[in-house]
Amino acid sequence: MTYAVRFTPEAATDLDRLYDFILQRDATDFTLAEAALQAIHNGFATLRSSPFTCRKARSDAPFLRELIIPFGRIGYVALFEIEDSETVTVLAIRHQLEDDYH
Repeated sequence: MTYAVRFTPEAATDLDRLYDFILQRDATDFTLAEAALQAIHNGFATLRSSPFTCRKARSDAPFLRELIIPFGRIGYVALFEIEDSETVTVLAIRHQLEDDYH
């Protein structure tokens, strides 16, 4: 079974924010910024094939889950919801060192 992966507007904004954060540290480091986005997008392959393997975000919400996306020494976390047997919606994405989702 393959799931379609959708993004909320907030999740799309998070991708832009994370990309911009890398460039704010070094405006010439497009390679690192692109590699980070590629790692995030590669992580979404798990959502397309097996979203139930990801950890639950809350014990009382079995369809609300988090995907850990490794990148370098740390990585990213994507909050998503399994909508139905065909659709997964990414709600938010954050760096693992951030306090919470924006």
